[in-house]
Amino acid sequence: MTTIDRFTVEGAREAGDRGELGEWVARFLASPGSDNGPLGHALTHPPRTWIGPVQVPLDQLNRLAGPPDHPVLVPLDDDDWRDDVAELGDKVEEGWEPPPSVVTFREGKLHLEDGNHRVEGLRRSGEQVAWCVISFETADERDRFLDAWAWARP
Repeated sequence: MTTIDRFTVEGAREAGDRGELGEWVARFLASPGSDNGPLGHALTHPPRTWIGPVQVPLDQLNRLAGPPDHPVLVPLDDDDWRDDVAELGDKVEEGWEPPPSVVTFREGKLHLEDGNHRVEGLRRSGEQVAWCVISFETADERDRFLDAWAWARP
């Protein structure tokens, strides 16, 4: 298995070091389990600028989907919000490190594109941060973000 096929924090770090983080994201999102190749394509075409993986405080992530009693853009019925987030939290407590969440920076906010369940599992396990890869439309946008969000320095 090549580094770009290792969907771990370390695999993302190595891909980022080679300037291949966008390709890593596209392959990760198209892989079994994620099964979201169209999102991977949308987040990498046209090419974007990426940083990461970096640890992001959970309260800085604007989740796209989740249970109706959480601050999310798309509330899901409890039946639609998979019960396995508790299992993910248990796995984290046992030492499992989930793959980085995929985040976009838009309108001054971090939007969680992929990883809603992983982030909820981290929350339930008592974690305060999540490993994320963050995309920006331009390098200037990335640089302004890094200047303003000192905690995100890779």
